[in-house]
Amino acid sequence: MGAGAVMNGARWPESAAAIGALRVPALIGLQAVAALCEGLAPFPLERPGLRLSHNPLLSHLLGPDGAVGGLAGDLLGQGARPVRALLFDKTAQTNWQVPWHQDRTIAVTARHDVPGFGPWSVKTGIPHVAPPVEILAGMVTIRLHLDDVGPDNAPLLIAPGSHRLGAVAEADIASVVATTGHHACLAQAGDAWAYATLILHASEVARQPTRRRVLHVDYAAAALPPPLEWQGV
Repeated sequence: MGAGAVMNGARWPESAAAIGALRVPALIGLQAVAALCEGLAPFPLERPGLRLSHNPLLSHLLGPDGAVGGLAGDLLGQGARPVRALLFDKTAQTNWQVPWHQDRTIAVTARHDVPGFGPWSVKTGIPHVAPPVEILAGMVTIRLHLDDVGPDNAPLLIAPGSHRLGAVAEADIASVVATTGHHACLAQAGDAWAYATLILHASEVARQPTRRRVLHVDYAAAALPPPLEWQGV
């Protein structure tokens, strides 16, 4: 990736910095997509998102020498590390709607009360906390598409430029989206979308639901203030 704009410590191409998102066509080939789908097939997907951790199938792909990890390194620098991985699969049976929101919590190894971090919650047994917005602003999320996603299959919607607004109060989200408009992140299997983790995003109910498997990975380059530690992948 060539030189571009520095956005909250991340290096984005000029054309993507203002939007806060970047499409990367064919990040992995269809053969790799098929192998990944086969390896992930045993995982249950009855709920909106399945957390993946300590999965040898993903270790190279998400690491610095893998396709996804290499993209994260291009955007965040050599210190980029995967700190959360989720698998989504929207089908006719799991055709949920996701309202406009920001991802505002991170997963950590244990609860430690550190100034600026809070409130706390526990999700599937893992401690989560809302960190200072500066930490979220230095993160990148990469969504690797394992199926084609067209306009009728509930693509991710983003509010361009909303990542530059910091933490947006819930009461202000609708007006922000009305001002920025929204962009549908269409994709083909093997494509990836990278976006600033703080960007406002949503997903509608699919009008023509077919499988829409997405590997969602959050990356960070900075360490957390001790004794807090990233949960990791």
